[in-house]
Amino acid sequence: MEKRYRLKKNRAFQYVYRKGHSVACRDLVMLVAKGRELQIGFSVSKKVGNAVTRNKVKRRLRECFRPYIGDVKTGLYVIVARPSAAKATFQSLQRDTAYLLKKQDAFREGYRAR
Repeated sequence: MEKRYRLKKNRAFQYVYRKGHSVACRDLVMLVAKGRELQIGFSVSKKVGNAVTRNKVKRRLRECFRPYIGDVKTGLYVIVARPSAAKATFQSLQRDTAYLLKKQDAFREGYRAR
């Protein structure tokens, strides 16, 4: 995923937590707030595991979201990993990401699932 799509600043994360609408599944929580451009942030707390585990989960989540970048509406997205995400397979994280995007109605008009 390109760096221009990343949500980096703490203020931006706080804005999404305050103003965003959330949906959840077993391993992930997704918050979406209105924004002019598409930006995605990932939050993985220390409850998930040590630094190696947290970075692995973040890398997997980035890869799960990357195929949808052209198909998702603009806005600020934050994906929060629950502790169970550390043990989840990549395929289950992909399914969860697609499910949460669909549940948020985040896909643009005319999007067809692959």
